[in-house]
Amino acid sequence: MFDLAVIGAGAAGMTAAVIAKRKCPGLNTVIVEALPSPGKKLLATGNGRCNLSNVSAAEHPYRNEAFAKRIIGAFGVEETLEFFRSIGLYTVNDNEGRIYPMSNCAAGVCDALKIECERLGISILTNQKVENIEKRDGCFIIGGRLRAKKLIVAAGGKASPALGSDGSGFDILKSFGHTINEPKPALVQLTSDNKIVRSFKGQRVKGDMTLFAGEKMTGACSGEILFTDYGLSGIASMDAQRLLCDYLKSEKCSAVIDFVPTMSESELSQAVREIISRNPKLKSENLLSGFVPKKIGQGIIKCAYVKNDCPVGEISADNTDKIIRLLKSFRVYFSGAKGFDNAQITRGGADVNEFDPITLESLKVPCLYCAGEILDVDGACGGFNLQWAWSSAAAAGNAAADKIFLNKEQSSTKQYNK
Repeated sequence: MFDLAVIGAGAAGMTAAVIAKRKCPGLNTVIVEALPSPGKKLLATGNGRCNLSNVSAAEHPYRNEAFAKRIIGAFGVEETLEFFRSIGLYTVNDNEGRIYPMSNCAAGVCDALKIECERLGISILTNQKVENIEKRDGCFIIGGRLRAKKLIVAAGGKASPALGSDGSGFDILKSFGHTINEPKPALVQLTSDNKIVRSFKGQRVKGDMTLFAGEKMTGACSGEILFTDYGLSGIASMDAQRLLCDYLKSEKCSAVIDFVPTMSESELSQAVREIISRNPKLKSENLLSGFVPKKIGQGIIKCAYVKNDCPVGEISADNTDKIIRLLKSFRVYFSGAKGFDNAQITRGGADVNEFDPITLESLKVPCLYCAGEILDVDGACGGFNLQWAWSSAAAAGNAAADKIFLNKEQSSTKQYNK
């Protein structure tokens, strides 16, 4: 019989187990993992660099924001970094507030957590896919054989199933009567049927995106946009997909891209006209090379119905205005998005209204806790989702240890009074 069982040896699962064991050293703790080794998804984060948090996580507009911020407020960025320092892992910030391990290697984060589990005597059982969990006589029976007094489900969502998140955690929670809000792939590439967009394949820009579902503006994001043969990738595009996620199947969704966000439209107009005035024989295909990659510039020229070999001095004033507007507001319509196999996170999951907003204990099943992506909380690219994993793990781990410790104290007191 274990005091505490954790389902999932990912970021949230290992952290929850460590925090619980530290709080109550006598805790007999086990982590049950479906894959051959712990932390496989963690190893893939941040392109193998593990963007583990962000300095502005406390202000980030997470899904179910009030719920998320209460948990992050109790165990925020500073507490997270102190936790990692305590297991020998140090961090650095980039100029956009993203926090990485000093080693610049996700394996270092995973190793630090695994080593701390080993030091504390936490068992990690791998290759143990959990198909069902029952609760009988105040005890959780896991897969028909393991027994535990308390349970933390940190099995992830459905994103990147090859890395362990196959949605099985949702089935476990459903069996206990929990509501699962429709899981959708998020932070994933957008697809487009636009031939001009596809002709930009391989080009990268840093731009601003204003997002629309039909005529309704649904948000905005900025950063790297990578054009591909299927549509858009890159950080800004991933964030855009997350903000459009709930509309992609029901609305005609689009993004208006500002390719030159550092210049106003009037500044850009003046700059373009100066180039035309200075060199009227310049071929139009080269007109925009000082602002955007040449292939994108050529596509914009084509969209303005100007031939690429036309001398810029022959471009009409109206077409010049059109070129400038396209640079500042290039609209891309989306046909959809890639699926869970390519997604970084899951949008949707266990309804947060069914969990205590301080301890993350189930309001339906006593002594059952959740942490990480399995809950219906998500954020943008940039370390925000891993910060949710650490913070929610701390909430669940601390609360589970507290409850076990109190129960043990009560049991000892009863025996003393006999």
